[in-house]
Amino acid sequence: MRSVLLWQLTIAVVMVTVYAMQPTPTKRNSGPPSQFVTSQNGQFSVNGSHFTFVGTNAYWLPTLNNEQDIDNTLATIAANKIKVVRVWGFNDVATIPESGTWFQQISNGIATINNGTNGLQKLDQVIELAQKHGIYVIVSLTNNWNPLPGDPLAGSLPSHSVALVTNSTLPRNTLSNDYGGMDFYVRQLTTTQEHDQFYVNQTLIDAFKNYTTQVVSRYVNSPSVLAWELANDSRCSSSLKSTASCQTTTITRWHSTLAQHVKSIDPNHLISSGHQGFFCADCPKLFPRVVTPPPQTSPVPAKRRRNAEPVTRASLLKERKALWKKKREEQKRRGVLETGVRIRGRWVASVTKRQQDVGPGSAFDGSKGVDGEDIINIPDISFGTFQLFPDQDTYGPVDTTLPAFNQTVQTGLDWIRRQGETGQLFNKPVSLIAFGLVTQANAPFFVPFNSTPASSAISQSIPPAANQQPFGVSDQQRNDAYTQWIQGAVQQGLAGVIQYQWGQANLTAQQGSTISPTQYQSGTTPSQNSTGLSPNDGYSTEGEGLPDVTSTLQQGAAEFAAGSVAG
Repeated sequence: MRSVLLWQLTIAVVMVTVYAMQPTPTKRNSGPPSQFVTSQNGQFSVNGSHFTFVGTNAYWLPTLNNEQDIDNTLATIAANKIKVVRVWGFNDVATIPESGTWFQQISNGIATINNGTNGLQKLDQVIELAQKHGIYVIVSLTNNWNPLPGDPLAGSLPSHSVALVTNSTLPRNTLSNDYGGMDFYVRQLTTTQEHDQFYVNQTLIDAFKNYTTQVVSRYVNSPSVLAWELANDSRCSSSLKSTASCQTTTITRWHSTLAQHVKSIDPNHLISSGHQGFFCADCPKLFPRVVTPPPQTSPVPAKRRRNAEPVTRASLLKERKALWKKKREEQKRRGVLETGVRIRGRWVASVTKRQQDVGPGSAFDGSKGVDGEDIINIPDISFGTFQLFPDQDTYGPVDTTLPAFNQTVQTGLDWIRRQGETGQLFNKPVSLIAFGLVTQANAPFFVPFNSTPASSAISQSIPPAANQQPFGVSDQQRNDAYTQWIQGAVQQGLAGVIQYQWGQANLTAQQGSTISPTQYQSGTTPSQNSTGLSPNDGYSTEGEGLPDVTSTLQQGAAEFAAGSVAG
């Protein structure tokens, strides 16, 4: 059976079964290279000018029901001074759906690419209309997350079902983790059902290379593509279990292989990873850093620059010790330092810093399978990426002396600083490609990336009990955090930041599609002409907080522009 599948897939890779019309053959770019965004000496540039940006994530853009909705959405985004949109360039299915968008079907070992009007022509529209509105697009080619019922590490509720207050059922492609991805390839093309097979199994690598060839070759000449992103949030863990042999070098090697492949197809556009930005202190590197640092330009006065060094366990602990001492001195000055506790009339020393130390932590010990320093130094990786989701990931030690929200903001600032130093160390641009906080208003819609259903703890907090703190931050706290994080990114010399996620109203709703009336009009008979909201997995800006978020992003864009001019 396995040999049959391998034979079938080999045939599929050579001659892909296509659906509907074939794409127009792409010619190599004949215009000046400067029309594309380039990466050099730690900065982006386009047409000879330094390029920085504030962007937004709209993974769902290619699934909208008509071209006018795509056009209107991009027009609104552009009107808010947003220069970059990050979208999913994949939409994998095992069975062709009756309605909605799909890009690739894999069934019985055969890969079928959909070049029709409900297939990659939708992505064509996004790219073309983005250029019309002066927007650059980062296209992600696959996803680490794709949970389904029965997966060892995923939820147990039916797929596409989420515990909303209305108990409605979400259409396919509503959630960012419901577009296929790595685990989809594993399920369809292997019998082992192990997530890390995607990185090492040659059959899966060839299948993914085949898909990237079909997508990337369409847009070789398009100046509106900023970069190809190899995968969203790649790591060893996912909805399917991984083997014990998955480690940082596994994923670094995969990035190098795929980056070379994409570059061989499209030499015009940048290539990025899309990972969370995790580190692996003291780990062996496939692409070790050159000892002699490149010449550095003078920093802008508003930007904080330190002498960047590789992340090691010793440097992490030294830094944390210095911060701990600084905090103790501040507590002494305020007269609030507690040096011990009294038990049965005797003083007992409080826990020391040495006793509290539990190691570098999951963001720095390689346990995620990601070594951001090794990946950014891959020759064909054009710039570094990282993400910031304190609702779902841990990025450093918890400071128990700070209120929870202050801790969240400070953790984000520390994470941004660390990533900026990495870019300085390797002399490549770094971008925060996705950041977000779940608000109390969005809590009913929040679905963690590795889970299709919302957790019962979240749904039970709506409405909260009288003595229960509601899940999520307030709208004002979200705005404050976003403002500080964007300012921190400017100060650290990041190339750009991309908020997660954009929300759009007044979209054409059609039954069975991503924008479905049933999601918003529970208990009513849907109309084909109904209007709906864009998908929301807990971070959408649409609603009461939208004006404040867009104002924050516009102010951030102005600060990036000012920093760009000063630099």
